[in-house]
Formats: sequence, structure tokens, C-alpha cells
Amino acid sequence: MAPNAPSRVVIVGGGAAGLAAADMLRRQEFGGSIVMLSNDAAAPVDRPNLSKDYLAGSAPEDWLPLRPDSFYEEAGIDLRLNSNVSSIDTKARNVIMADGGAVPYDRLLLSTGAEPVRLPIPGADQPHVHTLRSLADCRAIIARAGRSRRAVVLGASFIGLEVAASLRARQIEVHVVAPEKRPMERILGPAMGDLVRALHEEKGVIFHLEDAPVAIEGKQVKLKSGGALEADLVVMGVGVRPRLALAEKAGLAIDRGLVVDARLETSAPGIFAAGDIARWPDPHSGQAIRVEHWVVAERQGQTAALNMLGHGEAFDAVPFFWSQHYDMPINYVGHAEKWDEIAVEGDIAAKDCLVRYKLGGRILAAASIYRDVASLQAEVAMERETA
Repeated sequence: MAPNAPSRVVIVGGGAAGLAAADMLRRQEFGGSIVMLSNDAAAPVDRPNLSKDYLAGSAPEDWLPLRPDSFYEEAGIDLRLNSNVSSIDTKARNVIMADGGAVPYDRLLLSTGAEPVRLPIPGADQPHVHTLRSLADCRAIIARAGRSRRAVVLGASFIGLEVAASLRARQIEVHVVAPEKRPMERILGPAMGDLVRALHEEKGVIFHLEDAPVAIEGKQVKLKSGGALEADLVVMGVGVRPRLALAEKAGLAIDRGLVVDARLETSAPGIFAAGDIARWPDPHSGQAIRVEHWVVAERQGQTAALNMLGHGEAFDAVPFFWSQHYDMPINYVGHAEKWDEIAVEGDIAAKDCLVRYKLGGRILAAASIYRDVASLQAEVAMERETA
């Protein structure tokens, strides 16, 4: 073993980043101990599927686990479910558990992910009001959907609209309430937003845009505009917030996320971060960015694992995500928080396009529908160009 090499790695979090890191450590023939602490009741699952095929009823539950149960024992990964971490002792290099126990580490990965935002409105805590993040959340929504005629989805985010599409597949009447003028305009621009809206309306979704819920009274969602919507099921898809409490308590540098360097190491030596909580210096946009997407989390978990072993690799992957709306997939590469030009190749309304988002003449991101080759080419071009 190389000098200074770790013998004990602890991973806090049971999502894409944590599993990818554990897997990469073993693929690199790391022979030390790996303890994975997850506060979830289920082993790591394919989380994107929870708002897509599984919720729609077209994917069986045995598709969801990212690895079979036997994998963890065979790989020597000590996966501890329902494990709640209360703090990190950075000096003694111990993870302190809620039950008072301590788990020592030489290298620590924080991959605590994000939690759904629950709107602070009266009635939000009723049993028919749900958020979607975990397998347990999804099971609860499916159980409720089985006895529901009408659902109200709060929020026209990717998750919100994927939930709307999945509930329509179950023949439930779906209303979407959101404050914006067009769904997903902030990320995809007005023309793509109009297409997404038209597609959902074609499938029977009813939008209540430029509006907001003010209360949920029994089975009625009261709207700011003065109206009310009956709902047997309410799903909040209004975004997520990074789970930063552990990092904050440990005194790690925070700036709209957990600050990491190019190697994904935090301000505390030996502590790395990956996934939804990490804000890293992105060489493509020239900005420090934080991205809440599955592929980014997996890639960061892999890079963090390599760097725990001393490889010194910069994380320079171009962010990527995809979203499924009925039979229409949207692929998105790059990261554009703002733009001053949108260049369209093809025809958005015909669902055959590559849309480039530019700022100051530079392409920061591209969204595509049924143009996979062009999307890959855009990704490669971004990989070659740094700010």
C-alpha cells in the first residue's frame, strides 16, 4: 500500500454517488474497509425510475435495486441502512452516529444528496400530500394513486411533470399548479417550454400556471388566484434542497452547497463530497456550479474514490441529464444558469431538434429531442473547450 494510503473509507449517503464511489474503490483493488452509512430503509435504487416507469406502473420493482443484495457482502462493502449520522469529528476522524457510536475513517465521502422541499402552507402535512425522493415515498404515492380519481401536482419541474405523466399513465386526472408562465422555461427556454406544455395537455394534463397553492384544506387545494382544486392525491414537486446540515456542523466551507476543489475535496483534508451537495469549479462554464442530476453524481463518486486513493484527478466531466415525458425524451448536456441566445437546429414543434444555449457567443448547454448523435457531439465539443 502506498504511503499515506487510507485503510478505512466511510461513505455517508446511499445514493448514486456513494455507491459509485464504493464500487470504484473495489475496482481499483482498494483492500481496506468500506462502510456505507445510509439513512434510507432500502439499499441504493435507480432513483430516476421512481418518477418515471416504476411510478407509471410499467417497470417491476425488481428493476430498481442498483445492485443485487449479494453484491455488498461479496464486494466487502459494509452497507448500514437506517443509519443516522449526527456529526463528524474532523480532528479525531470519526463519524458520530445518532445512537452515540463512532465510525472511524481515514477518508470520508459526504454524498448526503438532497431532500424535497415541502411548501410551508397549511395542510401540507396531511396523509394524502406527498413528496418523491425515496422508494418508500414512491410506494406511498402508488398506494394512494390506487384509490385516487384526481391528483394535483404542485410544481412544473422535471420531477413534477414526470410524476404528472406517470399518474396519467395510471388513468388519473392530473392538474399541475406552478408559478411560472411556461413549464421548465427557466432551464429550456420558451419554445421548449411550450412544447412540453403542449405534450402534457395532449395527454390530458390540466395546467394552472402563474398561480400557487396557499393551503390544502381537506381534499381541496386552495389557489392564490382564488380558485380551489379537488385532490385525492397531492404531490409536491417544487424542487429540492441539498442536505448540508452535517457539513455545516463540521465547519466545512459552504457556499450554496458544500464547496469542493477540482478534486472534489472539501475544506477539511481527507473529506470529499459528491452529488447533489457538491459545488465544484466547472472548467467548461468557468463557474462554481452545483448540479442535482444522477449521472453527475455517479461520475463524481467515481472521481472522489480515485482521489481518496491519491490519484489527483480533476473532475471535468460535462454535466448530463435526461427527462422522459410520455414517449418523448429530452437530453441535456452542459450547464446554463442564464443565456443571451438560443440557437435551434431542426424543429422543436416536430420533436426533432438540438437547442443550444449561448452566453457571449459560447455554447454553455444543449438540449435535444431524438437527436442522440448530435447531443453526443455537443458533449464532446464542450469537453474539448474550457472557459
